[in-house]
Amino acid sequence: MATITRLARTFGRFWLDFLFGDSPVLFPATLLVVGVAFALHRDLAAAVVTVPLLVIGLLAGTVYSGSRKPTAPEAPSGASEPD
Repeated sequence: MATITRLARTFGRFWLDFLFGDSPVLFPATLLVVGVAFALHRDLAAAVVTVPLLVIGLLAGTVYSGSRKPTAPEAPSGASEPD
């Protein structure tokens, strides 16, 4: 039983890393775009406008967030200054 639990946990960790990977924003955003496309499948005109705009917004947002300089982490409030 322990082996099955270990294998299931390993399998779950693989899929979590595979789907979210380096950018945890892309997978949920992709699900959102696919959901909107599915919701608009009967209204072609709205889908032709909305889905590309969502994809462009997603790509622009991820490029912007990836191009920002990383900020230095703040020191914990209780940390003392080095002498």
